[in-house]
Amino acid sequence: MELSNIILGTNVVVHPTSSINNVKLLDGVKIAKQCSLFGSKANILEIGENTYVGMHTIINGFKDKIIIGNHVSIAQSVNIMSDSGPNASKEMQKFFPLIHGSINIGNHCWIGANSIIMPNVTLGDFCVVAANSYVNTSFEAYSVIGGSPAKLIRKL
Repeated sequence: MELSNIILGTNVVVHPTSSINNVKLLDGVKIAKQCSLFGSKANILEIGENTYVGMHTIINGFKDKIIIGNHVSIAQSVNIMSDSGPNASKEMQKFFPLIHGSINIGNHCWIGANSIIMPNVTLGDFCVVAANSYVNTSFEAYSVIGGSPAKLIRKL
């Protein structure tokens, strides 16, 4: 487990098989087993109070800022990434340029299992993301979204 540049609130639980660095975890955050959560020295990954991160989740805030609100429920095997693209191939980048951008997930959101949140996405408070969704655009508060790419299903 990698541990560096970590700010912890009270009653934070991180499973010993998870790796965290360059993070700020507020009071009551719980990180399940085999997660990888990281920011960078320039972009500290911030996770709000009483948020739960399910097992096998990856939150990559290295390239740009990721802020996750309070009371957010993140199911297992979710991937939240602030950058994406074929970084090992300059030739492939001619067709698929690298993208990066910040991500902001509001308070009381619920992110379903196996979902992917791409760069430059903001989810308002109380958003629900259906399992297996690919989220590459922002949605307002109280939105229930799902699909690949995610679309508005209804409002709460």
